[in-house]
Amino acid sequence: MDQIKNIEDLRENDDNRGLDMKRQMFKDCIQPSVQLISQALRNQMIIPSWGEFCSRIKEIFDECRDVTGGEVATYIPQLARQDPTLWGMSICTIDGQRVSYGDFKRNFCIQSVSKAFNYSIVASDLGAETVHSYVGHEPSGRLFNEICLDGSGKSKFFLTILIMTNLYLIWMAYSFDYRFLSERDSADRNYALSYYMKENNCFPSGTKSLREELDLYFQLCSLETNCDTLAVMAATLANGGVCPLTDERCVAPQPCRDVLSLMYSCAKSGVSGVMIVVVPNLMGIALFSPPLDKMGNSTRGVAFCRVRNRFEKLYKNKGIELSSVLYLF
Repeated sequence: MDQIKNIEDLRENDDNRGLDMKRQMFKDCIQPSVQLISQALRNQMIIPSWGEFCSRIKEIFDECRDVTGGEVATYIPQLARQDPTLWGMSICTIDGQRVSYGDFKRNFCIQSVSKAFNYSIVASDLGAETVHSYVGHEPSGRLFNEICLDGSGKSKFFLTILIMTNLYLIWMAYSFDYRFLSERDSADRNYALSYYMKENNCFPSGTKSLREELDLYFQLCSLETNCDTLAVMAATLANGGVCPLTDERCVAPQPCRDVLSLMYSCAKSGVSGVMIVVVPNLMGIALFSPPLDKMGNSTRGVAFCRVRNRFEKLYKNKGIELSSVLYLF
């Protein structure tokens, strides 16, 4: 539609503007979305009753706006300034159907939601076996994974993450000026835990200072996005690692499977109020609302996800396996 509008603007003095279009011009306009258009014309979309689906989703979204519990995170000064009334949501299916409501274009820092994508990108780049070989034990005996890089690799790794997140589809801004510095200046617990791990030989031999490692972590958490773009990233995981808008493979199959398995048992939201929901083989959902519950999850986001009965009715007789729809609900 953007390309059609551009053509219309170029022909603003044409008396036939809006009435005809040359065949090749039309083909050029629809080429980026030809697969989606073809599926739509054949009624072969993953969610065929799209209008009904969007109507139900809008009802749930509006109900959750009335949820007023929770508190905005205050331990990072920049997060403490967030507007608690913000409430946005976006959905992207694995074949590119998209819908958004509320403050879906409002930017926020991705925080710990970045971990799912960082893991999948690194495991795809280095190989899942290589990443999983960096395994140690805390004194308690609990396993943990640590991605290890030499000091010269930090900037390169960060740039790799930025490039790969763009391949998911989208633009992610890096808010160095205030969010990164704000988070680093209030990271006493992260520093304490990291040095406790270092004391117990949880890092490669020769590691002296953890400042570079932690700076990288804070930088990745400070990446800025919105629901509209993050939903496509979630849909990429739902689509086996292939971006539903570009058909490019962004994540290798095994890392995609592994990260979804981890999310199934310990899904991580972000303290900025962001949550992602991945429904394998169906869709990705991004939710954003700053007030958090006692577990550190978005209060409105959690309320939105508690929709089993509604989704049972929505998908009844649709031929979609309910267990897959409720994968993370």
